[in-house]
Amino acid sequence: MNWGTTMTEDKDNLDLLFAQAREKRPELPDDLAVRILTDAETVRLERRKPDETKTNPLWTRVLAGLGGWQGMGGLVAASMAGVWIGFSAPAFLPDPANYIYAQDVSFVVADLSLDTSFLEDAE
Repeated sequence: MNWGTTMTEDKDNLDLLFAQAREKRPELPDDLAVRILTDAETVRLERRKPDETKTNPLWTRVLAGLGGWQGMGGLVAASMAGVWIGFSAPAFLPDPANYIYAQDVSFVVADLSLDTSFLEDAE
């Protein structure tokens, strides 16, 4: 490339080179075409084979989805901590079972500051 040329001259030279390249299009050798088509057929047939990853057992896929053994270990540890806290709750936390089984419905509704006149006997 000559540093003294202008951009229009460079563009004209480039257009001339592209025109020459379009005229002299090389032919594909026969042996190369056969190798390309053979390779393409091999790839096509391999893609039709069943994929081994799809035939993994359900347990393996679930384990992989949870992050492997490390993820499963964390999930088990958090679950066991939740069970332990649920069975032996600290003394300052109220026991939810008392709210469900030991209380009267009118008391629970009255606790919510709602109108409980419909619960009274209309005698």
